[in-house]
Amino acid sequence: MATESGHEAGSADGGVFSDRVLTVPNVLSIIRLIGIPVFVWLLLVRHANGWAFALLIASGFTDFLDGKLARLLDQSSRLGALLDPLVDRLYLVTTLVTFVIGGLMPWWIAAILIGRDGLLTLTLSVYKRRDLPPPDVIYLGKAATFALMSALPWMLTGEMDWVGAGFGWAFGWALLIWGTALYVWTGALYTGLALAVARSIPPVPHQRS
Repeated sequence: MATESGHEAGSADGGVFSDRVLTVPNVLSIIRLIGIPVFVWLLLVRHANGWAFALLIASGFTDFLDGKLARLLDQSSRLGALLDPLVDRLYLVTTLVTFVIGGLMPWWIAAILIGRDGLLTLTLSVYKRRDLPPPDVIYLGKAATFALMSALPWMLTGEMDWVGAGFGWAFGWALLIWGTALYVWTGALYTGLALAVARSIPPVPHQRS
């Protein structure tokens, strides 16, 4: 998700990015990128909910792992700082749209979540025009992201033929509702911060070359 994702980039604040391309975190991000069309194929074409569930879990685990390995192995890179949040956003948007097409989620919930991220992406121009860094991540935003990313696989278990399907469906929806509410709230907080910056700090004039 737009503001709360990009763990590798955020962890490297104040550090030095390398120009390396072939790193363990970057390989994991590329594997996750390849998994996006595979997930769509599994869920909408093959209707293999179990495999789609496993792929969602694997994607979440590798997303957590690549940021940790970037710091542990000192492999933070410029490519990784761009690739990791990009894959996060693509995975989220693709999963939401796939769930809507598959009838697992109402379209308006997906529209709210995607629209919130689109709005926050627009607010980044406020900071860029003032040569300011983006705002610090709000802890509730991280909690909302975790709830949403946990809700999706749980909702998928509700469509699987197993004894815990009823619980998976109910628990997944509870996480989705709670996460969506927090996500919208933190989106409003980020937007308020951007508006306050826009009102109080004038843009920095840039000389034309």
